[in-house]
Amino acid sequence: MSSANGLVCFTNCLLPQEDGTLLQKDLWIDQVRGVILDAQRTFYSRKERPDKVIDLGGNILSPGLIDIQINGAYGFDFSVFDGDEQAYKDGLASVAEKIVETGVTSLVPTIITQERSLYPTLLRLLRPYCSPTSANLLGWHAEGPFIDMAKRGAHAPSFLLSAKDGFRSFEELYGAVNLADSEDWLMADAVGVRIITAAPEIEGVMQAVSELDKRGVVYSIGHSIATSEIATAAVRNGARLITHLFNAMPQLHHRDPSIIGLLGASPHLASPFSPITYSPIQVPAPSSLKLGTPVPGSEAFDDVVTPPQTPLFAHRKTPPKAAENKDFTRPFYELIVDGIHSHPNSVRLAYSAYPEGCILITDAMKILDPHLQDGVHEWRDGKRFVKEGDKLYLEGTNTLAGSVVTLDKCVRNFTRFTGCDMGQAIKCATVNPAKCLGIEDRKGTLRPGADADLVVLDKQGYVQSTWVKGRQVWTRNV
Repeated sequence: MSSANGLVCFTNCLLPQEDGTLLQKDLWIDQVRGVILDAQRTFYSRKERPDKVIDLGGNILSPGLIDIQINGAYGFDFSVFDGDEQAYKDGLASVAEKIVETGVTSLVPTIITQERSLYPTLLRLLRPYCSPTSANLLGWHAEGPFIDMAKRGAHAPSFLLSAKDGFRSFEELYGAVNLADSEDWLMADAVGVRIITAAPEIEGVMQAVSELDKRGVVYSIGHSIATSEIATAAVRNGARLITHLFNAMPQLHHRDPSIIGLLGASPHLASPFSPITYSPIQVPAPSSLKLGTPVPGSEAFDDVVTPPQTPLFAHRKTPPKAAENKDFTRPFYELIVDGIHSHPNSVRLAYSAYPEGCILITDAMKILDPHLQDGVHEWRDGKRFVKEGDKLYLEGTNTLAGSVVTLDKCVRNFTRFTGCDMGQAIKCATVNPAKCLGIEDRKGTLRPGADADLVVLDKQGYVQSTWVKGRQVWTRNV
């Protein structure tokens, strides 16, 4: 598939544009440099035409898909380290090599809450990586341990922490050098932390948000029971993302929509969700309340007890401090579009509210493998997963624990759930995550100069071939 002069032209194809449309147009790449070219400028400057022309038969030529939250795949768990560094590196390489069959050319490996002594080692091993035949590892996503106990999900309670010293607590846990600003964190020697999921209501977290933002780390609100005012303050301080929307957060309530309500925040309001100070109300423990029992002192509220995870009452007498005079921009938000973590109607509701912020993720666990059969599978710490189609939960419980859906399937599901066009769905797995990470000049787009990380999809969204830096690394066997 190589070209004598390094130039390749893809023709008879549909190119996804950054506005979500599909445009019939040729695309030129330079296999030597592994980048996308401006065809006209290249022709006039080099006085050459591509030696190789590939007819894609009317298929879609998309930027490679980007998964910014994935816990493992193909039998390897990013959060498990048994002391053998070479085995861990081999596991990373295996995932990067195999996942290209799903159209993913870049991913941010995610580790869930760990015993603190493991973070320095895991972080060092999860620095950016790419081989000539694999997807790019873009550093890592730290999900925890600064999360709320009430929304911990599968995270180990004994490892959860507060950030009582603000940003210094983050430095002490992850390592100051790994939170340093980096000019080009796509380079192999770049620092490792790219995204941190933390609950803004946890002690000290809010004070760290603006500094994380300054360092180029994406702070994501997640595993949280934050009220609307707390969530809004986090965004004003620099939060750019919401971790797996609808999951591990309060349900939407019309009086306090909490984190989900950020999708409906109006940038035209001087102070979105102007804080309301409620008088402290003694609410009985959830276990002592029954459906139909009025909440004491709350005649204005429904007489049916709202699920306890919905924050009806703000006990703060003063609103959380937010950055002064900072424009309010709604954050990006992640969606697991497997039809299990979020109902299709919820997916459509979120996308309708704020399409520009939508990012598709898998949140996949180590047993993500398109070829894996249903059944019981080993996880970690003696626990096991049960896989039923795209549903994954801890054995003996009904607790969802990540997913096994692939990102290309999320794209296909998204078109069915929302009714949007394929180009718009592709945008949510390419352009939007790239913009969230600030790398859209290099990844997730078809801009001249961007890396030639590409995936050929048929018009239904099934992967036909995958290319990394201009080289074909996977093709579907007919």
